[in-house]
Amino acid sequence: MRILLLLLFWAGAAWAQVVPLPAMRAGQVSVSGLSSGAYMAVQFEVAYSRTVIGAGIIAGGPYFCSQGSVFTATTLCSCTNDFFSCRVRPGGTHVQDLIAITDWFASSQTIDPTAALAGHRVWMFSGSADSVVPQPVMDDLLDYYSHYVNPSRILYKRDISVEHAMPTDSYGNSCLTLGTPYINNCGYDAAGEMLNWIYGPLAARSGTAGGRLLSFDQTEFISVPLWHGMANIGYLYVPAACESGGCRVHVAFHGCLQAPENIGTTFVRQTGYNLWADSNRLLILYPQAASTFTNPNACWDWFAYDDTRYAQKSGRQMAAVKRMVDRLTSADNLRCQPGRCT
Repeated sequence: MRILLLLLFWAGAAWAQVVPLPAMRAGQVSVSGLSSGAYMAVQFEVAYSRTVIGAGIIAGGPYFCSQGSVFTATTLCSCTNDFFSCRVRPGGTHVQDLIAITDWFASSQTIDPTAALAGHRVWMFSGSADSVVPQPVMDDLLDYYSHYVNPSRILYKRDISVEHAMPTDSYGNSCLTLGTPYINNCGYDAAGEMLNWIYGPLAARSGTAGGRLLSFDQTEFISVPLWHGMANIGYLYVPAACESGGCRVHVAFHGCLQAPENIGTTFVRQTGYNLWADSNRLLILYPQAASTFTNPNACWDWFAYDDTRYAQKSGRQMAAVKRMVDRLTSADNLRCQPGRCT
């Protein structure tokens, strides 16, 4: 019944405006995310390190933190288990083990060589009041990144009292609120700070969003998305300056309970990325997750709810987003056929 309702939602609410994702001849790909989106951003950056140049991580943890276990994901990598107490502690994610696994994946060529990470620029944010992904998890992420990335290219912001949310300086709940839409107005422009670190220095953001927000067909990039924790549609923000191509690409992964079925397009419109995109020739790609029986909160797959290869290049969601990125960075208009993007 839930799947049927989701199908009706997507068909009735949005399908009439959906277009194919355009080829944009773009370059300089970066990623970011909050919560499950942060874990997705980390694993996308590590797995496709030859494609990505940097990342912004808000309330996430080290690559492969869950090791495919929902128990580990919800007790050691976050505090989200309703039945078992949180076990987050300094060093609790076992960073050295995760580094060894990363190196093993790289040697088996299921992810890109780790040497490609050295030149990335990484921006990290951890609210000191975050009760869902407490700071020790982000501290472990810093240790993980420091093994591969030049420390001078990592910025870690952790001195603002923010609950588990995307911080902005213009929209959202009060700073210490934990709850939907998980966007908090704390007088801090996280999107701008991260983009300036990754790409900067950037031109000042625009006052209002003047570009186009496209709804595009995600079924081109993964067969039957709703079976695999992805929505039928995603979003692309296209500044007017990017209509003719030649822009950069930033992929923004929403967190759990931030998919359109939960908050509509609030994450896409209110997190601050688009205003920076307008004045700095940035395409913002917003892939969209969806709820499933094993993933009721519409999280991204960072604990193998759909796919044991979830953190590798061949993972279903990973490969789907990579195909989207490839479309945006391509000059041709070739598209996948239904059932052929597997």
